[in-house]
Formats: sequence, structure tokens, C-alpha cells
Amino acid sequence: MQLLAKTYCVMAEFSIVPVGTGETSLGRFVAAAVKAFRSVEGLDFEVTPMGTVLAADGLTSIFEAVGRAHEAVLALGVKRVASTLRIDDRRDKRRTMQDKVKAVEQRLKEP
Repeated sequence: MQLLAKTYCVMAEFSIVPVGTGETSLGRFVAAAVKAFRSVEGLDFEVTPMGTVLAADGLTSIFEAVGRAHEAVLALGVKRVASTLRIDDRRDKRRTMQDKVKAVEQRLKEP
């Protein structure tokens, strides 16, 4: 849950929503997904208000994290899960989560 300085080839934005729970709060489901991320070797992540940024050296860790998150939420008795995964797989330049944000911040300073 921290913005890490390690460089990666793959970053992804992931969100997960249980369907048909009758609840308006999703916090316990998100917490289960985040706990599942902790068990994925080579994965770093940052939880944001609208999703989680995942970072790894390859797609395998990202897909493993998504699978584990689905299973963790389903284990809470949910019968249906909807998720969104957006992947940035950049092979020409390794990046950190911070320098992707800093690149935008720098451009905001331009006239």
C-alpha cells in the first residue's frame, strides 16, 4: 500500500466489485483482495480510492494477483465478481510509480 521506488516493466490498474451483495460498502471485499495481493511474489501495489495500482516485472505476477483477488472475494460468499484490469506493459523503459506521476506533474508546470 505504498508508492515504491523500484522500477518495473508492467504496471496495471485493477478494480474489483462483488455483484449482488446487497451492500453499499465494499471495504471488506477490497480488503480481502488486498490481502491476497500480499501473497504474490514480485508484486508491489498501491491502493487508491478507486482501484489498486499493481506493479511487477512481468504479466505473470499481475495475472496471479488478479486471480487471487477474485478467489479471495468469492471466498466471502459472493457468487459473482466483476473486475477491470488495465495494463501498461512497457518494454523500452523501466519506470517507477513515482516517476510516472512526476512526468505529468512536470508537464503541468509548462505554460
